[in-house]
Amino acid sequence: MKRLLVFLFIAVLALAGCVQTKTEVEGSKDSKEKGKKTIEVLGMAASEEDMNIVRDQLVKNGFDVKLNIQPDYGSFSAQKDAGNYDLALSSWTTVTGNPDYAVRGLFKTGGDYSIVSDSKLDALIEEASTLSGDEATAKYKELEQHLVFDQAYIAPLYISNKYQGIYSELVNPKTVHLPKSRAQVWENIEFIDSSKNATEPLILHQTINSLTSLDPIKGNDGSINTLNTNMYVRLVNLTDTDEVVSDGSLSYNHASAEGNQEYYFILRDDLNFAAVKDGAAVDTGELVSAEDVVFSLNRAKNPKSVPDHRTYSLHENIETVEIVSDLAELQKKKVAGSDQSVLDALSQNLPASVTQLAKDKGTVNNAAGAYQVVKITTPTPFPQVLNYLAHQSGGIVSEKQVTSINTYDVASYNPDKDIAYGDQATVTEGTATYNNHLYASGPYILIKKNDYEAQFVKNPAYRVGSEYEPKIAKINVRFIADNDSALSALRNGEIHVLQSVPETKLDIVKSDTKLTLNTADSNAVSYLQMNTSGRTVSDSVDLRKAILYSINQNEFISYYQGNKKPSVSTVSPLINTGLKLEADSKKVKEYLKAYND
Repeated sequence: MKRLLVFLFIAVLALAGCVQTKTEVEGSKDSKEKGKKTIEVLGMAASEEDMNIVRDQLVKNGFDVKLNIQPDYGSFSAQKDAGNYDLALSSWTTVTGNPDYAVRGLFKTGGDYSIVSDSKLDALIEEASTLSGDEATAKYKELEQHLVFDQAYIAPLYISNKYQGIYSELVNPKTVHLPKSRAQVWENIEFIDSSKNATEPLILHQTINSLTSLDPIKGNDGSINTLNTNMYVRLVNLTDTDEVVSDGSLSYNHASAEGNQEYYFILRDDLNFAAVKDGAAVDTGELVSAEDVVFSLNRAKNPKSVPDHRTYSLHENIETVEIVSDLAELQKKKVAGSDQSVLDALSQNLPASVTQLAKDKGTVNNAAGAYQVVKITTPTPFPQVLNYLAHQSGGIVSEKQVTSINTYDVASYNPDKDIAYGDQATVTEGTATYNNHLYASGPYILIKKNDYEAQFVKNPAYRVGSEYEPKIAKINVRFIADNDSALSALRNGEIHVLQSVPETKLDIVKSDTKLTLNTADSNAVSYLQMNTSGRTVSDSVDLRKAILYSINQNEFISYYQGNKKPSVSTVSPLINTGLKLEADSKKVKEYLKAYND
């Protein structure tokens, strides 16, 4: 899901009868004269249990509460954009495995999802991003102290775990990954009966059927994160435990040069772009090249490269992207923290020794020792740039194809008239612009979609003959908005993997002999976002702190039968700063008194 949406919500359609209108919650703008302060809590029907717990905790501490419950993410966003809330029940998943992503887009002034403007917080975010180890931990502790305890911009609720259900009568559960951060890995999955891999579709699931964009830089939310991750290869990947590796990427190897401002990647030549012709995937014969990498990452970091660019801030620390032509540069440069040359680091386990750097994709021949190398430079030391390159927005697109489609003027783009690369209408059956123009550099390509499902097939020119060649030829992603219905579909074998099993339904999966439950840590944090504009809570830090210390995380953990963990901020799953939020009714009274005086 700058940015994975985020706020990464499971957009689950729920009972429309739960919706309250703006008129019905207008009373939330009450003033001190009424004695009790009325707090309006905004959220989605899918999170109604959490909203009820928040309401009860606030009421217990002397507040009146109005719940503004919306049926889906679109209506929630509309209410949030209109400012119709004091507290918004929010969630964030750090899909890059690094702490900078957990704060930059959410809390930095001008961030993609930020409603906070605080120069001290901005400085802490920037400084923390350049540090590692104990120094980073200390700085993120200072950041959390300011964000949560000094200014109470958010009130943390809990960290979630990951629970995945597998229809193991058909699918081999050992081949289904459950990474902490990275989206679901499709190419490894196999049926128990391997003869079915070539003929039977693997049926996966997601809640949202309206896709933001199949251009990897134009969306960062739950509708496209997994889809684009599996359609576009990246320079690096994350392991299941958030280690940055070259495995399964466009690079054989990567290296950070001394000073941590220059990053080198030696590229493979066994990946071509796939296209769709007559409803089937075809090998275009076009190498996924260094030229495409330069094009893709330059547009990724440029906020004006496409209209409604959602991910540019993830890549704003990239200064330059270039193709290296001088082999001597790699020989002279040393790897950060080592006496090893960058060339030696890049040369591990290659098909042949590096004898020359190819000047263009037409002269690439790895078997003969001719490779392309890309160098990325950052303006300051920034090792976390590698995590951002592993994000779906770092996916490599075809320069030739994208420039042939995006012929409109970005400044005057009209979505009713102009067709942009990756528009979902171009792959949606029955639409006027249905004409699949996608070029996929990753293991799968989307053939077509409708309101029921999206159909993918393997890229016929992706790592053929290697362990990373996709095992299953066809994958259908079924759209089921209601998670209970999705769980029923899993139990009936109508879908084969349910990526998110509700904590309250784990026993159902455990007791079903046809199913296997996978469990993993996650980087998903739920919290209350305080409105920073136009409400009393926006102007009073005392009122915000009174709300903060009303929150008892143990009650959430108890409700979820111990399947949640305490948090302080969105950084909590990544770095343990040692800070802790304790509910404190005495502090609530003190801050409410200060607010009322």
